[in-house]
Amino acid sequence: MGKSTQLENLAAWLRRRGIDVITTREPGGTALGEKLRAVLLSSRTSGLTARAELALMFAGRAQHVEEQILPALERGQWVLCDRFTDSSEAYQGGGRELGSAPVLELHKRLCHDLQPDLTILMLSDVARTVARARRRNVEHSKKMKDDENRFEKEDRAFYERVLAAYMAIVKRAPERVVQVNAKDAVIKVQERIARIVEERFLAAVPKAAPRTRD
Repeated sequence: MGKSTQLENLAAWLRRRGIDVITTREPGGTALGEKLRAVLLSSRTSGLTARAELALMFAGRAQHVEEQILPALERGQWVLCDRFTDSSEAYQGGGRELGSAPVLELHKRLCHDLQPDLTILMLSDVARTVARARRRNVEHSKKMKDDENRFEKEDRAFYERVLAAYMAIVKRAPERVVQVNAKDAVIKVQERIARIVEERFLAAVPKAAPRTRD
């Protein structure tokens, strides 16, 4: 069980405390974003250049911010997003070796320079991460008859560059990015994430009143 499961667990935990929360993901999150996701993640688009990949990521992200994230924030909702611009900085900036500068510039120009209040970085060793992703996507492809294996076909050197880029983000923004050991048991990871969120945001928020029967 990985980050997507932990995101949904956190959303349920927040809702039990009376928080109005939406969950979303990237690539994806909108009708356009899901179409772009199919292009970006399909192994059939192996010829996609690094710059084209980054441009498509930000096309989907710009739509996502305008259509989903900003309206939710304006309604007073919490937004839990499975990946955001940090992932582009890691995968396209680091993995594809484009560097951080074009990623951050596109984010500033296309996404209002919107920054998360908190980023949970779930860390595991590279070999375990790749193996789990490949296994998950093979199972998903058989079940859903689609293909999201393009990134999982990258070599270890690619994922080492991705990890190094994530570590650079942690160093640059330690007040925002919190590392969690994803190799721990699922329940321990869940409890750790909940504790981080509670300490950061919920100390002054009253818990929802218990429901009573009429």
